[in-house]
Amino acid sequence: MRFNRMLLSVTLVVVALVIQVSVLARLHLPGAVPDLVLLTVIALAMVYGHVGGALIGFGAGLLSDVVPPADHAAGRYALVLCVIGYCVGLVKPENGRLKSATGPMAVVVVAAIGSTLLYAGVGALVGDTAARHVGLTSLLFTAALYDLLLAPFVVPVVMALARRAENDPLAEGGSAGKAGDVSTGWLSSGTGLRIGSQRSGLRVKAAKARVARAGRIKGVKRL
Repeated sequence: MRFNRMLLSVTLVVVALVIQVSVLARLHLPGAVPDLVLLTVIALAMVYGHVGGALIGFGAGLLSDVVPPADHAAGRYALVLCVIGYCVGLVKPENGRLKSATGPMAVVVVAAIGSTLLYAGVGALVGDTAARHVGLTSLLFTAALYDLLLAPFVVPVVMALARRAENDPLAEGGSAGKAGDVSTGWLSSGTGLRIGSQRSGLRVKAAKARVARAGRIKGVKRL
């Protein structure tokens, strides 16, 4: 991943995690907690694709695993978000731009349900049965509902920031292209490397002018 992608992704994930832990988790809503980190991973994966989505999801999940008040095994949520980021990146829209809100909203619902099921499934494998006591059906419904209500305020903003970072003139592609253009113009105009060819061109034009002038003079004498 390029540096601007990494910097933006880390910043957005950290901000999302801080807001989720310090604000959303303290609302004490029934059922699940609105997952701002999941929405951030979804938005970045829809711009950067499946590879970037998997890497960002793994990093965001691992950070969520170690930040209090996490009470589960480290790596559990990292696996979940890695899979979600990869799968969402596979349905990345063309050029990372949304044509309608229907597709992204459907992706958010599927990702919320899928992440909850996968988290509960991994927990069952390691002996964590908390989801059974809370009620898996309630968790699925509330997770999808909360994330769907929060998505219009998060996903478009994060995607816009990611696209803007992609078009940053300091990016590798942009800087290389601009450097090529600048170097080409500099070599052709400012260094004098083409002075010889320019002089030869002027000489040819002067010779043609002399020939045309001589032809006109001869024509006048004949008259």
